[in-house]
Amino acid sequence: MGDRTSAESALSAVFNRRLFLGAGVVAVGTAGLAGCGGSSSSGGGGGGGGDATGEVSFGSNASDEVPKKAFEATFAAYDGGTVKVNTVDHNTFQEQINNYLQGRPDDVFTWFAGYRMRFFAKKGLVSDVSEVWDKIGGGFSDAIKKASTGDDGKQYFVPLYNYPWAVHYRKSVFESGGYEIPKTLDDMITLGAAMKKDGLAPLAFADKDGWPAMGTFDYLNMRINGYDFHVNLMAGKEAWDGPKVAAVFDTWRRVLEISQPNSLGRTWQEAAQSVAQKKAGMYLLGTFVGQQFKEGAERDDLDFFPFPEVDPAVGADAVEAPIDGFMMAKRPKNADGAKKLLEYLGSAEAENAYLATDPNDVGVHKDVDTSKYNALQKKAAELIGGAKSISQFLDRDADPTFASTVAIPAFQNFIKNPADAASIAKSMEEQKKSIYTN
Repeated sequence: MGDRTSAESALSAVFNRRLFLGAGVVAVGTAGLAGCGGSSSSGGGGGGGGDATGEVSFGSNASDEVPKKAFEATFAAYDGGTVKVNTVDHNTFQEQINNYLQGRPDDVFTWFAGYRMRFFAKKGLVSDVSEVWDKIGGGFSDAIKKASTGDDGKQYFVPLYNYPWAVHYRKSVFESGGYEIPKTLDDMITLGAAMKKDGLAPLAFADKDGWPAMGTFDYLNMRINGYDFHVNLMAGKEAWDGPKVAAVFDTWRRVLEISQPNSLGRTWQEAAQSVAQKKAGMYLLGTFVGQQFKEGAERDDLDFFPFPEVDPAVGADAVEAPIDGFMMAKRPKNADGAKKLLEYLGSAEAENAYLATDPNDVGVHKDVDTSKYNALQKKAAELIGGAKSISQFLDRDADPTFASTVAIPAFQNFIKNPADAASIAKSMEEQKKSIYTN
């Protein structure tokens, strides 16, 4: 684990996440990721210069239908030049990101805010886009700018939207079953037992891709130990084998009792379909889950409630709400064009164009048109806006090597063998020490 280079190549599991929606239009190039885009002969963040109205290559992992169409609409509204979109299978994009950035990446590509952004910025694999922020900065809050800023105080990320994680359900299922929205985790577990008696899988659950279970851990940890402990644990400053994390695993065991079995063989889309088909009663996931519901009556039947309180002394005012957006290659072939594209992507106009097609997220620009938000978007914006603390997601808040090579297999082992929580936590702590000290 101390070999950072080899560990980074194991990013495959952690980047294998459907959470990342922002990317892609047309499958202009679907070859291997390392072959996308082009390299520049000049060095530094300025890249190879170029024509601000010329062609810009865009690395995309939006191979799913809904975000793909949303980006078609977004780029259709752009009049600054040609955008050549290289769409790669979503999972492949995430699995090959490290090699991609060290090879010939596209001028602009989709990525995440937070640690994920800072990690590649610190490694010198992406460009400083502070010049872009000088033009777009007035449209974003200080918190959004902070999430887009590297350890050196420069900006490396342009945000597009974010979305909360919450417990989703179909209103008609709750109405027909006479179910009430749970206020506490005990209430939710009691509700799950009632759903089970009614023939439902109480809580849809899928972890085939490794990342979804992170959301469960994050919320339980924040609800039991508080936001500050959570972010410090993610930063390697707290012990995984201590009593506080033990309490999280103990509580998670109770949640597993109402969770859909065989989760390690199920994708998040399949779990979402079990809710859409009224086979499962609830589902903890990001609001992008709405992509799996047919537009119209089925989508209108979808609702959510915040992850419930566990300890009244801690409360439930921390919300998991990852931010998605874009970064620029270290040496873009068309630097001027890339910066102009990023200026557009950092505008309310771009957010409005995207959200008009993918209404499962909420804009982060101060001037985004919220008048067209559907009921769930309004509710999501209120949930985020009312949060005292906002987390990004375990595989964005933690060291990427730890998230991919330690957390994913550890959580999957726990799901298979909950009784082994103590030995799993001990192993996580031992591996953490070697990773966070290198």
